[in-house]
Amino acid sequence: MRPWIAVAALAAGCSGVPDPRPVAEDPVCLKNGDLGCIRVRVDDQTPRATYRDVTYYFCADRCRAEFEKDPARYVGSWEQIRVSDDRKGFVTGSGAPFVPWGFNYDHDEAGRLLEDYWESEWPKVEEDFAEMKALGANVVRIHLQFGKFMKSAEAADERALKQLGRLLALSEKVGLYLDLTGLGCYHKKDVPPWYDALGEAARWEAQARFWEAVAKACAGATAVFCYDLMNEPVSPAGQPGKDWLGPAFGDKHFVQRISLDLAGRKRPDVAKAWVARLVRAVRKHDAKTMITVGLVDWSLDRPGLTSGFVPGEIAGELDFLAVHLYPKKGKGDEAVETLRGFAIGKPVIIEETFVLHCGVDELEAFFRQSRGIASGWIGFYWGRTPEECRKSGAFVDALTVQWLDLFTKGPPR
Repeated sequence: MRPWIAVAALAAGCSGVPDPRPVAEDPVCLKNGDLGCIRVRVDDQTPRATYRDVTYYFCADRCRAEFEKDPARYVGSWEQIRVSDDRKGFVTGSGAPFVPWGFNYDHDEAGRLLEDYWESEWPKVEEDFAEMKALGANVVRIHLQFGKFMKSAEAADERALKQLGRLLALSEKVGLYLDLTGLGCYHKKDVPPWYDALGEAARWEAQARFWEAVAKACAGATAVFCYDLMNEPVSPAGQPGKDWLGPAFGDKHFVQRISLDLAGRKRPDVAKAWVARLVRAVRKHDAKTMITVGLVDWSLDRPGLTSGFVPGEIAGELDFLAVHLYPKKGKGDEAVETLRGFAIGKPVIIEETFVLHCGVDELEAFFRQSRGIASGWIGFYWGRTPEECRKSGAFVDALTVQWLDLFTKGPPR
């Protein structure tokens, strides 16, 4: 990983001897176009100020004082992203086209979830965000874990919410929108026993409290691209179940059941009611930010395995559809047809994809074919740069570097 403070790149001094001090940008000089003072060497004597838990550095005390009068003027104003008027894609608040192109930042290279290290290793988070931005991302998908954000069925953890605010400030500083995906139970050991003991109605209410707390903390933060209600929810099928979590993928449970018993209801009706309850929770505090839900590709109403989250049935209160789609070798056309099934008159984002079941050439071809159906694409970043992956020698890093090299080409045109 690259050392990073603000923009942080080291340069040699006139003597040719590298200056060991990191470099930051003075936001006041940057705003005023004072090119000679923008880059600031950081040491213990450098003037600084903190705004929304992010530290900014200045060439002189006069710039620091000017910043403290009106910090929002200098850290940049973000335009909220919304669905375009033709409902085919996304635009900024001023109407400019916006194509989501980014990464899932679901765990680091050691498999740790963000909440496992975002307090004790904050510089690592800063480095990773800088690296994702440098690779060309404009959106990062963050996976918030229920057990880390809720102390009880009614009370949110204020410490976690504060750290989320810090992440929002970082995203604004770096220039990355956030796809905030919630209610994660990826590590079973982190799931509170009291949460698993709740019945369906009480569990939905606890999930609503989660979203009320997150939306309240983020309301007004235009750097939030969207709220994704849950990663890969499924509606129950068959006999009543006992486990809220689906089978593990490695050591993580990405699929989650929203109910254990249909109790005479239709699967899409259960899914639709669940979506409506959580949308209402978000809208209690945030009326503008877009809402979606991360759907498995087997959500279509077709023979075989299905999630119960039929796009045409559950999309009414969602702003756009998000599908997780990993093309299989030699079956790119099938993946395109599956994607087409999610195009129901609202924008569609491929919210997860990777070279998991096909090579990089086939994935690139799939991207090109998906143009006109998908309005955005989000893959994965796990904390290692392409250079670090190339040096690693590990199989997963060999796959990852192929993906990252493709990513740097930018969205399909």
